[in-house]
Amino acid sequence: MSPAESPRPPSAAGQPSPPATEQTAPPTGPPLVSGAPGATPGPFEGRPGVPAGPPPAWPPPAGPPPAGSPPQAGPPSSAGPLEPWPQTVRWQPISRDLIWVELLRLGAVLVVVVLGVAIGWALSGHWLFGLGLAVVLLAGAVRAVSIVRAVRAWGYAEREDDLLVRHGLLVRRLSIVPYARMQFVDVSAGPLERAFDLATVQLHTAAAASDARVPGLRPAEASRLRDRLTALGEDRAEGL
Repeated sequence: MSPAESPRPPSAAGQPSPPATEQTAPPTGPPLVSGAPGATPGPFEGRPGVPAGPPPAWPPPAGPPPAGSPPQAGPPSSAGPLEPWPQTVRWQPISRDLIWVELLRLGAVLVVVVLGVAIGWALSGHWLFGLGLAVVLLAGAVRAVSIVRAVRAWGYAEREDDLLVRHGLLVRRLSIVPYARMQFVDVSAGPLERAFDLATVQLHTAAAASDARVPGLRPAEASRLRDRLTALGEDRAEGL
């Protein structure tokens, strides 16, 4: 026997052994939150600068931001460079009768071309004339569809200091003509336009490349727009 080991006294015969200690099972259920009654304090609780209580919820709850917080950036605007200020500009469309004017012009050109190709095919009998005739008819059908959509894309808007004109289908164009830059405004109407009671307002500025026109207007609207643009142009020119 080692001298470090102490001898255990033998138990007396007939004497009951001491009762065994009871071991309690660990508690089951959700853990107690730090700061709640009966909860075990966390490793950082009670230190200076660390607030006591339950940890903050993450992610933060949805809802309006508290008062005094900086405004959050909203989603980017869907307005492009060809559609400026959609909430402040009132676009006015042109008359849909311009579609018939353009279709009649296209029909006149197609009749001349088709007759020429058909006469050449009848005289020579070459298959290239038949292919050319099919190509011309297909191109005419595509052009007719584009005319309908292009007329619907026209629009103009009058603002305090300038006139906005937009048009184009595949290549869209937006023209901003200041009133002070206008030299004169005239109204024109061809035979087909007069047949459908339409007129075109042409704006002439100091730069020839910046001239703009608004077709497909009723004569009364064309006269009103001409007089208003002329008056505004004179007022802005005097103020320069």
